[in-house]
Amino acid sequence: MARIAGVNIPTNKRVEIALTYIHGIGNTKAKEITAKLGIEPQRRVQDLTDQEVLQIRESIDAGYTVEGDLRRQVAMNIKRLMDLASYRGLRHRKGLPVRGQRTHTNARTRKGKAKPIAGKKK
Repeated sequence: MARIAGVNIPTNKRVEIALTYIHGIGNTKAKEITAKLGIEPQRRVQDLTDQEVLQIRESIDAGYTVEGDLRRQVAMNIKRLMDLASYRGLRHRKGLPVRGQRTHTNARTRKGKAKPIAGKKK
């Protein structure tokens, strides 16, 4: 099993699919990496040589923010918004949708499980 950017990528999958197991690399970046290094995307990870795995590892380390660094960067950006007390920061702090979605109904994913409210007594 090849280990790239601290992630064990599956050996039985195609290279371009296996690279998407790394946080921060999606389909487009995976295709870009394989094209830049001249590796056919249809090849399986188990068929790669150690040299090719090393090339992929170096390419990702040099050109992309992935895994822990990316997670840390996103968390710091959200923390910065909250410290500034901007509208987006306040929405993050309250656990509400940040991008203008309605909250009268829906938004259950962001708000969490519905809290029961006592009905009107007769």
